[in-house]
Amino acid sequence: MVATTLPHSETQAPSPRPRRRWWFPLAAVLLGLSPLLAFEGVCLLFGWGRPSVHDDPFVGFRGVQPLFVASDDGSRYEIPKARQAFFRPESFAAKKPRDAYRIFCLGGSTVQGRPFAIETSFTTWLELSLEAADPSRPFEVINCGGVSYASYRLVPILEEVLQYEPDLIVLYTGHNEFLEDRTFDHIQRRGRLLNASLELASHTRTFNLLREGYLRASGVPTEPEGRPILPTEVEALLDYKGGLEEYHRDDDRRQGVIAHYRYNVGRMVRMAEEAGVPMILVNPVANLRHSPPFKSEHRADLTPAELARWQALCESAASHLRREHYDLYQAIDEYEQACRLDPLHAGGFFNLARCYEAAGKLDLAREAFVQAKELDVCPLRIVEPMHEAVLEIAEASGTPLLDAQALFAGRTPSGIVGSDWLVDHVHPSIEGHQLLADALAGMLVEQGVVTPRPEWEEAKREHFREHFASLDDLYFLRGTRRLTSLKEWAQGRSELLRPETGDAKEMPDDADGQE
Repeated sequence: MVATTLPHSETQAPSPRPRRRWWFPLAAVLLGLSPLLAFEGVCLLFGWGRPSVHDDPFVGFRGVQPLFVASDDGSRYEIPKARQAFFRPESFAAKKPRDAYRIFCLGGSTVQGRPFAIETSFTTWLELSLEAADPSRPFEVINCGGVSYASYRLVPILEEVLQYEPDLIVLYTGHNEFLEDRTFDHIQRRGRLLNASLELASHTRTFNLLREGYLRASGVPTEPEGRPILPTEVEALLDYKGGLEEYHRDDDRRQGVIAHYRYNVGRMVRMAEEAGVPMILVNPVANLRHSPPFKSEHRADLTPAELARWQALCESAASHLRREHYDLYQAIDEYEQACRLDPLHAGGFFNLARCYEAAGKLDLAREAFVQAKELDVCPLRIVEPMHEAVLEIAEASGTPLLDAQALFAGRTPSGIVGSDWLVDHVHPSIEGHQLLADALAGMLVEQGVVTPRPEWEEAKREHFREHFASLDDLYFLRGTRRLTSLKEWAQGRSELLRPETGDAKEMPDDADGQE
């Protein structure tokens, strides 16, 4: 057999086709998206498709009232008496003074200064500090702290105050998210993928404009269906008799509350950014050392025998902490056994944390104190995933952050925040409010907003002394009385009966609440 030889050109391997450059498909994608991007820019230019406060997919309200109204002579905006059951009297000039620097501080009763009031809140100390730093410029620090107000109730307030020529927004929120009764079944039914897609799309004005147009054209209500509708003002479970009994371990509700909080904080950051107004986020501080859990529950599958064993271990551990039988390390061992037997009982971890602290095991103590807070069935302190949400949102958006938890821990010898700086589970002492004010003022100096004069510190201390001396004994007596009422409220000792009509209650002037 004779082999056939092919021509040289036929035996040569075909030349590889030139590779497309990496930018070609990218350019094609950008070209395809260019009409959408252009339309998004048009919407932004003309203010179309701006998310409304009523578009919250988690909750709605029976009504939204303005926090500020014009005074009789029109010279100032002020909080009307109708809102002063939850807010303290506050006002500012309708016509912003020339060169004035205007700050709105939003949050709950921590911002308001509870158990005292605005006069000793960090907002007042901040204004005094800035005035001492630069007397040539007017500073306005306006307190928008509402008793028991959670993040979702602050969104309408932020939308309102953005119209009053603010130079800065300070947002301090996180402790009040579990106060009101609301469910998230309508969110959970949609599934994670759809919820995530809708949340991402809702950031674009094009989506919001098209959605609203479609719903209006089809005659469908523009507000999300199935969401709970809350009263115009706060209706906290603990405001009523038997409120504490309504709290039970509910992991689905917990995850819904956390998701709603993250949504609202992120949303408020975007609102301020769109308005061109700087914001400072505050990571709230909570009392770990001296605030036991408000309600503990055993794990649901704990058998009677296991419960008896758990109780025996805790009783034995407590006996080893008494003077006549003191044995700290035996108590630690038995509390550790109890916590392994029931890893969901908040009180067990709190007792273990105190023993760790007494033994000088501060890292273990901190972990156990945090675990006790996280397992609290009645969470009146911000939970760890919400701390993480604030930090992540601040980093992702480039929003300046004041980490109050870290600030207070750094000023506490053990590094575990307790009653050194807080008067109860979440409210700072007057000295704690001054610490917050100093930290905020320092941030404004770092940002170049304020150039302090050389004698700033001395002038600030004098301003603080003069203001503190101007407060009479009645002011502090009322604050002490509110603190007692607040502690009883947090323990579920309210005797107020819930009205059958479902209308919002009328609260007295000294009404107490959370954060």
